[in-house]
Amino acid sequence: METPSSKIARRILLVRTSAIGDIVFASPLVAALRRAYPDAFIAWLAQPECRSLLEHHPGLDEVIDWPKGEWRRLWQQRRLKDLAGEINSFRGLLRSRRFDLALDLQGLLKSGLLTRMSGARERIGLGSREGSRHLMTRVVPRGGDSQRIGSEYLYLAETLGLPVQGFPMEVHYGAYEADFARDLIEREELSGGYAVLCPFTTRPQKHWFEPRWAELAERIQGGLGLRAVLLGGPADRAAAARICGLATREPIDLASRTTLLQAAAMIDRSALLVGVDTGLGHMGIAFGRPSLLLFGSTCPYLDTMHPKARVLYHRMDCSPCKRKPTCDGAFTCMKSIEVDEVLTAARELLGPAT
Repeated sequence: METPSSKIARRILLVRTSAIGDIVFASPLVAALRRAYPDAFIAWLAQPECRSLLEHHPGLDEVIDWPKGEWRRLWQQRRLKDLAGEINSFRGLLRSRRFDLALDLQGLLKSGLLTRMSGARERIGLGSREGSRHLMTRVVPRGGDSQRIGSEYLYLAETLGLPVQGFPMEVHYGAYEADFARDLIEREELSGGYAVLCPFTTRPQKHWFEPRWAELAERIQGGLGLRAVLLGGPADRAAAARICGLATREPIDLASRTTLLQAAAMIDRSALLVGVDTGLGHMGIAFGRPSLLLFGSTCPYLDTMHPKARVLYHRMDCSPCKRKPTCDGAFTCMKSIEVDEVLTAARELLGPAT
């Protein structure tokens, strides 16, 4: 196995600025690095909206915010002198940490520039593209078994000679979020068990259909004896209201009513999670909860590495289309996943008691 350097790297920076699901996928690298370098200073650079996902991680010494929004605002206002000052100040902050090793886990030009800005002597990019490879001292391809969850990060760890030991994903939250979940479960009388539904993501071709979510919520409550709880962000509030309006047995609608970590705490205590290819859905696997993920236009993995987690995916001739669907909005791949199939899979995951 190759190692990052013959000299032990004592100050390490991970660069993965977003998004929620990708940070969850990459999270096992923290434990792998900590096992390899027990006394290292390990930091993670991320956008502020993703900070909470990392700040309770016991293996991290620091989470550094990349003020992307502020830089964009100054650029749009053509305040170039102020922008240059902010960039120089941020560069100084990174350099003050004296990083020996920086890992660009995103592989884009923006993440490559941030990695180079760190001043780390050794800069390793994962699948670097958009010219970012020229900012690295070394590039590792996105290898590994593409069927496995988080395979590219596992491949990187193995290439660098890090101890992987199962390589489990990790999500951590604090006492405040734990109290929130406990109080809500008591208030809504969910102690008998509940199923978390995560229907929302950023691209319409990754969505399942609202009438099916409404039917699923009803049948989970009627057939599995689990209350249905909807999770989502502020942009999902209208869609969540429509799903609730279609359901005879209305789910508990928490869309836009929790923080990211409060949602994580609710997932951690759930009896079942059903979601699409979205960050909250991947958290179910990280917490070891029985999880069903509905994939269509994307297929990031089929092997969840967890006996209580499954992916439902019907491959089409056009699959995976990713960001360029060719079905004129029919989304046939997602339409082929029926409510009955989801319920059958849920019963199998939950076992004979259901």
